[in-house]
Amino acid sequence: MTYRAHPSGITLTAADATIVKGMLARGDRQHDIAAWYGVNGGRIGEISTGQTFARVEIASTDKLPPPGPYVTGRDAAITIQALETARMAIDQAEALLKRNV
Repeated sequence: MTYRAHPSGITLTAADATIVKGMLARGDRQHDIAAWYGVNGGRIGEISTGQTFARVEIASTDKLPPPGPYVTGRDAAITIQALETARMAIDQAEALLKRNV
């Protein structure tokens, strides 16, 4: 039995491709660029080789996101959980202060 994940539904636009080309020109790794957009690295490779979006311009450096590597999904989930815990602690502290005022 073969299992294949469902498509993400994420597609790169011409505007995205200009940024991708700028990131490639800056020297970013294709893996990091793919992570930034949440796509398979092959899509970045297709842009890199001109297989797709061959005619789009390269974005200027002021239009580019910061260079990678980027936060992983796992690290993002851990961070969100920590922020939720901190928010609850802050809410409890504020409630305690309001009761004592």
